[in-house]
Amino acid sequence: MSEQLMTIREMCEAFDVTARTLRFYESKELLFPIREGQKRLFTKRDRARLKLILRGKRFGFSLEDLRQLLDLYDLGDQQQTQLKAAYDVACARLAEMERQRDDLNEAIAELKEQLEWGANMIDATKNQKAAE
Repeated sequence: MSEQLMTIREMCEAFDVTARTLRFYESKELLFPIREGQKRLFTKRDRARLKLILRGKRFGFSLEDLRQLLDLYDLGDQQQTQLKAAYDVACARLAEMERQRDDLNEAIAELKEQLEWGANMIDATKNQKAAE
């Protein structure tokens, strides 16, 4: 296969994704492989887009956010619009992740308190039975 084009199998191996994942991203208009009959051929652009999709997914971006950001690349303004939009979305996502972390830290602290209370109750019950 050409260095510029990759089959679906080569993409799966290169990015550790399934063929179903690639077809799903294609159906969501995130990837646009060249079709030759039943065969899909992915370009360098598709590979770059997939790399960004997977990174965005890891950061918790929705597929719709990713699609909109990737579509901005085609505006032809030296990517200024895309960069600004990506920056704004990333800032919002970071704020959301930090809020989730704070909520999780609070829940962990509460659970630790409950576990400590539970351990004390178990010890008290043991001591009470031993005294009887």
